[in-house]
Amino acid sequence: MDNGELRSVQRLLIVQGGYVMLLGFVAGFGFVFFLIGSIELWPIPGKIALQLPGSDKAWRMSHMEGVLNGLMLWLLAALQPAMALPVATARRIARMLVLTAWCFPIASLFDALFKDSRGLKFAAPVTNLIPFFLFYVGIIALVWAVVEIIARVRKQV
Repeated sequence: MDNGELRSVQRLLIVQGGYVMLLGFVAGFGFVFFLIGSIELWPIPGKIALQLPGSDKAWRMSHMEGVLNGLMLWLLAALQPAMALPVATARRIARMLVLTAWCFPIASLFDALFKDSRGLKFAAPVTNLIPFFLFYVGIIALVWAVVEIIARVRKQV
């Protein structure tokens, strides 16, 4: 893989990782607002007395999913040169992991925002089915990417 092609894959991972982390940061504000039982930001005057739905566990999970999945993409960007994958493989793996990085925090937000919506099993309501399928797609893409990375890099050892 030449340097220009590698850089384009790395930039994709860095930019998408940053966006996913920003989603995690926004969920972090939701987490804080849930914990304090209102929406208020110092030094902005006033507050909105509103208890956000969900649980502290659900909000923490959606916050951490965004932050950690974004960092995972940044780590993958940094590891690209050491993996020395063909450009088509590197781009395919990058796209699969970007898909995974978006699926998990969005699916986790459903648990924080909607009742009975953890997405752990195929069951009603629709707010549970959406995260179920997001997790399903994300897990398939993640496992495929990890297996392909192991198989390709192991051949080089």
